[in-house]
Amino acid sequence: MKETILLFHPPEKERLLKIEMALFPLHIRLKRVAPDDYNQPLGVLAGLRDIPPAEGTYEGEDLPDTMFVFCFLDDSRLNQALAALRRTGAGPFPYKAVLTPTNSSWTAPDCFAEIKKEHEAMSR
Repeated sequence: MKETILLFHPPEKERLLKIEMALFPLHIRLKRVAPDDYNQPLGVLAGLRDIPPAEGTYEGEDLPDTMFVFCFLDDSRLNQALAALRRTGAGPFPYKAVLTPTNSSWTAPDCFAEIKKEHEAMSR
C-alpha cells in the first residue's frame, strides 16, 4: 500500500501549505478527508479492501481540531514525516494516530475521541 496520511479537519490555508511542503519531498500522499466521509472506517479511507465501507454519509459535527492518521509508514518513515512537520513549523498537532488492525474499523470521531482521552490521561 502507498504511504498515506489521512488528514481530518485541515488547518487554515497557511498551515496546510506547510504540511504539504513538509510531505512533498518525502513522497507521502496526503489525503484530505471530507466531513461527509467521517462515518467511513479509517481502513476504508486508507484503501484497505478487506474492510467494508459504511452506508450513507456522516451527518454529525466536524472534529474540533486537526487529526492525522499515518497509514502504511514504517517507524523510520513515520519519524521522517513527523520531523518534517516539526521543521516547517506547521504544528503542533496533538491528535495523531497510526493505522492499526484495531483502529482500522473505527470512524474518525471514534479515533479522535480515543486520542483525546489518552491525551487527557497523560496530562493528569
